[in-house]
Amino acid sequence: MGASTTGAGVTPLPWRVARLVDRRVETPTAHTLVLDVPGWPGHLAGQHLDVRLTAEDGYQATRSYSLAAPAYGNRIELTVQRVPDGEVSPYLVDTYAPGDPVEVRGPVGGWFVWRPEQTPPVLLVGGGSGLVPLMAMLRARRAADSRAPFRLLYSVRTPADVLFAAELRRRARDDRGLDVAYAYTRQAPEGWQGEPHRISRTDVNTHGWPPDLGPLCYVCGPTGFVETVADLLVGQGHEGHRVRTERFGPTG
Repeated sequence: MGASTTGAGVTPLPWRVARLVDRRVETPTAHTLVLDVPGWPGHLAGQHLDVRLTAEDGYQATRSYSLAAPAYGNRIELTVQRVPDGEVSPYLVDTYAPGDPVEVRGPVGGWFVWRPEQTPPVLLVGGGSGLVPLMAMLRARRAADSRAPFRLLYSVRTPADVLFAAELRRRARDDRGLDVAYAYTRQAPEGWQGEPHRISRTDVNTHGWPPDLGPLCYVCGPTGFVETVADLLVGQGHEGHRVRTERFGPTG
């Protein structure tokens, strides 16, 4: 994920030095990093930032990561999935230590965002680590005590791959107006009704909102997943401009 931050009449976003202050293990391959970023200007749920690493020989690698939670002063959170043979994600997940610096630039993006003043129903559809910016929206909704009804449909390989598993269970139980549903593609939990499958028209019809309610739909995940879900939603009758998408590729 990423976006240009330069252009005619646009001031480039500055690079800021961020330092790791805490981390949480979400799955064996995904960690949430809590960073302190002096001067961070704040962000909206759904935005992302660029992370830049610089090697001793001067080589630089930059990747974009979604912000996983609302900002708390200068503290921000990223949830990073380790990508095999990646240049950035293995370092962030396996090596990056408290106090170590990285450079960050952001926030980036203004279309794939949810604002607390928005009142229409919301459908969130995430595939794998595409849940991350959607989780920021769930957290922002709770922080703002919003009454906008939310539904989350999360497509994931196995129960062991579920990000924020304990928090999702707690939110599904305690957050009024929130429904959470899963589609497992490789292995379902014991007692699960149905067989593992890729997200389908039935999933979207069952767990989404009727188009006549005018919901906002946010879809995030790998490109093929996003295109499939967006087509299903438009085919169901949702207006294209109310289906907002964010996709990511294999870089890490």
